[in-house]
Amino acid sequence: MRMKKWKSQIKKVGNYTKENENKQESASRDSTNQFTDDFTLNLEFIRKEIGHNWDVHFRDFIIGRTGIQACIIFVEGLSDKDLIDKHIMTSLMADFSVEYQQEQSYVEESLSNEFIKKQVLSISGVEEVRSIKELVPKVLTGSTALLIDGLSHAFILGTTKLKTRTIEEPVSEALVRGPRVGFTESLGDNTSLLRGNGEIENLSLVKFQVGKRSKKDLVVAYITGIVDPELVKEVEKRIKKIDLDNVPESGYVEQLIEDNYLSPFPQVQNTERPDRVIAALMEGRVAILLDGTPFALIAPVTFSMMLQSPEDYYERWIPGTFIRFLRYIAVVLSLFTPALYIAFISFHPGLIPTKLAISIIGSRSGVPYPALIEALFMELSIEILREAGLRLPKPIGPAMGIVGGLIIGEAAVQAGIVSPILVIVVAITAISSFSIPQYSVGITLRILRFPVMLCAAILGLYGVILFFLFMMSHLVKLKSFGVPYMSPAVPYRLSEWKDLMVRMPLMMMKRRPKMMHTKDPLRKG
Repeated sequence: MRMKKWKSQIKKVGNYTKENENKQESASRDSTNQFTDDFTLNLEFIRKEIGHNWDVHFRDFIIGRTGIQACIIFVEGLSDKDLIDKHIMTSLMADFSVEYQQEQSYVEESLSNEFIKKQVLSISGVEEVRSIKELVPKVLTGSTALLIDGLSHAFILGTTKLKTRTIEEPVSEALVRGPRVGFTESLGDNTSLLRGNGEIENLSLVKFQVGKRSKKDLVVAYITGIVDPELVKEVEKRIKKIDLDNVPESGYVEQLIEDNYLSPFPQVQNTERPDRVIAALMEGRVAILLDGTPFALIAPVTFSMMLQSPEDYYERWIPGTFIRFLRYIAVVLSLFTPALYIAFISFHPGLIPTKLAISIIGSRSGVPYPALIEALFMELSIEILREAGLRLPKPIGPAMGIVGGLIIGEAAVQAGIVSPILVIVVAITAISSFSIPQYSVGITLRILRFPVMLCAAILGLYGVILFFLFMMSHLVKLKSFGVPYMSPAVPYRLSEWKDLMVRMPLMMMKRRPKMMHTKDPLRKG
């Protein structure tokens, strides 16, 4: 008798009567596919939407000894089966009918929901959805849906368990001294790495979703008491404007939010290092983390940031300054060395010391091509070898690049196609480009090397100088989220040169960059 009475009261919970059944059925067929009190109808709609997928599982069962039908829906490989078995199935299939009947007003639907969430389901993430449109994307990303007969909504349970790699040392930003921790493809792991870099009370992590058909979580990170609120608004505004079906990697976000997409220079910095992100946040910058990629984005940036490494600050200021100064020299060499070779050989041999000029002329006596063709041949060969070394399997990639470069260089000299001095020039250029800590900037300089070579072949040193002036005028006009790209050199701020080409002692760098318009300009309380 008690069981029959309890079943009849459960029917009252959903207000399930013959009079409104037809109304609910017609409402459920609208564009939003709203759930009804009809358990069979709800399940039929869900099966129609995602039941054809082999990895989507439907598990029907009876709740306790109540006789009430229920079903859970989850995706194989994305949902944690142990969590489902121990904290969902076991809890729901236990005999709790007596405890439920002892509730003072258990016939009300709201209290029924509270009973299920607070006394039955021993799982942290519980959410209610009232339409198939809300349910399907959550199930397909690893959550488990729970349908109960008599309820006009479904429960979404947090059971996502993605296969991710362990936290490892960053591949693209290796350091001699510094943390051996890098971001992974899991957004949760990446945000926890930021949280784990000390007790940062005002660290804000704001979540967005990008992608129209394939939705992904994106987090904007900043420190509330430091960052300029206008910068945060601008970043969020640009992110909300992203209108793509799918955003597979943070490179898509970078290209869609930068100020000048026609510029060859990156206006957003990408990094795998949590310590670099934390350092940027402390300066009043904003970080962007996307689920599914280990590369975070930092904005705004300046050109000098691209030539800095976290190791500059981990070492004492004298070696840090020396290494940074070497990087600036490497940038000049990687960009202009082949062009200067062409200019001196073709137009200005009188500027070369006499003995060196005689040696160069002697080595080029059998070369049938002009300096431009000779340099282009070697530079293109090196670039192809470098790209091939990156795409080949790791055990043979580096060896192939080194051996291939040696063989091609030696064979070209022996065949009289290029001169020995050009092999040295190309080697210096390649080595210099490897010393640039930011890979994206290295690519930019490698691309610009070819137009400056053409300018040198047409106008000699005048062409090189003209190219340099055009490039600098472009850099001076370029901005990253309103911040001048060449700051603090242009506009000129001598007080901020303490962290430009040199790295002064930490005791002398007590202020944050003025260009960031931070709310707290001092680095110390």
